[in-house]
Amino acid sequence: MTVVSLTSVDVAFADRQVLDSVNLSLDDRCRVALTGANGSGKTTLLRLIAAQTSPDSGSVVVNRGCTVGYLPQSGLVHRGRSLLDEAEQAFARFHDMVSRLETVADELPDATEDGQEALLHEMHELQERLDHSGFYQRQARIDSVLTGLGFRRTDFTRDTGEFSSGWQMRIALAKILLAHPDLLLLDEPTNYLDLEAREWLESFLTAYPGGFVLVSHDRFFLDTTVSEVMELFLGRLIRFRGNYSAYEAVREKDLIDLRKRYEQQQDEIAKAEEFIRRFRYNASKANMVQSRIKQLEKTERIEIPESMKHIRFRFPKPARSGDEALVLDGIGKRYETVPVLRDVSFTVMRGQKVAVVGRNGAGKSTLLRILAGADVQFDGSFRLGSNVAVSYYSEDHAHDPAGGANRSILETIEAHCETAMIPLVRDLLGAFLFRGDDVHKPVGVLSGGETSRVNLLRMLVRPANLLILDEPTNHLDMSSKDVLLDALRSYQGTVLFVSHDRHFLEGLADRVIELDRPDTDRFSVVTDYPGDYRYYRRRVESRNETNTTAASVVASIDAGQSVPDGSDYEQRKQRKGRLRSLAREEEELMQAMEASEQTCARVEAAMGAEENYLNPDRMQELHRDLARERERYAELNGRWETLERERALLEAAEEATPSGRNG
Repeated sequence: MTVVSLTSVDVAFADRQVLDSVNLSLDDRCRVALTGANGSGKTTLLRLIAAQTSPDSGSVVVNRGCTVGYLPQSGLVHRGRSLLDEAEQAFARFHDMVSRLETVADELPDATEDGQEALLHEMHELQERLDHSGFYQRQARIDSVLTGLGFRRTDFTRDTGEFSSGWQMRIALAKILLAHPDLLLLDEPTNYLDLEAREWLESFLTAYPGGFVLVSHDRFFLDTTVSEVMELFLGRLIRFRGNYSAYEAVREKDLIDLRKRYEQQQDEIAKAEEFIRRFRYNASKANMVQSRIKQLEKTERIEIPESMKHIRFRFPKPARSGDEALVLDGIGKRYETVPVLRDVSFTVMRGQKVAVVGRNGAGKSTLLRILAGADVQFDGSFRLGSNVAVSYYSEDHAHDPAGGANRSILETIEAHCETAMIPLVRDLLGAFLFRGDDVHKPVGVLSGGETSRVNLLRMLVRPANLLILDEPTNHLDMSSKDVLLDALRSYQGTVLFVSHDRHFLEGLADRVIELDRPDTDRFSVVTDYPGDYRYYRRRVESRNETNTTAASVVASIDAGQSVPDGSDYEQRKQRKGRLRSLAREEEELMQAMEASEQTCARVEAAMGAEENYLNPDRMQELHRDLARERERYAELNGRWETLERERALLEAAEEATPSGRNG
């Protein structure tokens, strides 16, 4: 069923045409990503559909009886109600139905026979709508949505005015999801969500029975949720079938062709202009000159927006540091009586790209502030390796760019970067969303997001050899993220970072540190995953499966029952598949452990050689190599023991099945 139709819609701001004869039809099952360059009109289009603004010409029609819910990027504030009462406002129209139902019931005894029939019919319709709306199950829905978006149940009674701006937007998102409109319009809904809340929202939207249009700079989120992409390009709307990655593949081919035609046209224009310059005052060529001038005037110029230009840069090579870039020993932090971090210890080696992950409140940003020297009130200690210099980026640690508030963005970056990079500054500013005359804006008038981008770029054009980055992709669009990711991949220094962007995590991390927040009487749980983010996800999923299986077995034993037989065919199939996977992983780990043992033996043999033990510097280097390899062996062995425990549990469950006992 069609929910919204746009016909020949035009919108212009001053002399700029934002939407040009846009036609669009959206149905109640659409799964759409709305994309386009910064300033291309995405928010304008959403506001038109939500009836918050009107087109200059054309029409926007919402089908009668259909509801549209719109979440803007920012600016919504709630206060004066508890979180639970505010969430209840999502059901306001159903409360009106309940009131009307009570009124009808009161009117029924005194009505005429014909009037009673009409009232009974109205009662039936109202009751049907309430029954199908989920209104009577709303408390469970409120609990599910609020906790899914990261609120704790202890927050439910708090006044909404106590929440920060990011949590205010989560409240607004919760209300729109609970209202269950026929069409959801969500403008950057993931901006204020951590990974867990993003994953919950992905699941919610995947199962959502209505339609939705999303604007988001989270590629993974879009790939998971949408089946169609609409791109605003030079005022026109172009539609692509498939998820966001499929759209990018098709669009890249189109852009290659567009660039070729653009370059060919630019060459032809340059030749025509050169001809006109040479022969403008040559009487014998006057007709030819006029012909070329008319030809140029008629030429429909091909445009490539700044956002479509491919920008790549490499960091200046940082100074080489020692092998151990950063060593943490028992780091702890508490706010009043609440522990946030406790006894956090690990070592970061030179050149590693380490992602710090964990649930909301696990202390990730707190840890990065401590390591960057921005927070000096903590327990334990840490030390930087030899010749390590730190650069720290965080939205909460903003500072005025060097040179003061009156210096322009362009001047600020040029003053900070090395001479060799100055020719690249304009392109870099464009990649970080400062285009055209924006580069001349004084830094003192920038918004918070613009200031964050300037601070990030200042750090990147002259990086230290240890970068500590807290949410560096906030306020960047997808092309900007790609520029940053490409540069960090080739960066020869060390990176310790926090991000909620799955694509960024998967593209950069070669090691993952997971933090689990301590309660009042235990240490933080720090789990080291010596692999990329995909490896971390596999291990977490495997751990969760193991915990579920173990909990089931323990519960049955505690209840005096036999081990669940798990005789369902699909469960047995999955279990056997996991056992085969575990066998392969264990074999790989055993081979890696054997290789590590051989490496240790070679280093120990080298330490016994006369030319080495008489050389203090060489012996110090060999001791470091041996310590590092023994640490690696311990990690591998720990992973092997975890797999062994999982395998034992699965085999126990398999033996308990009838098919397992019978072979």
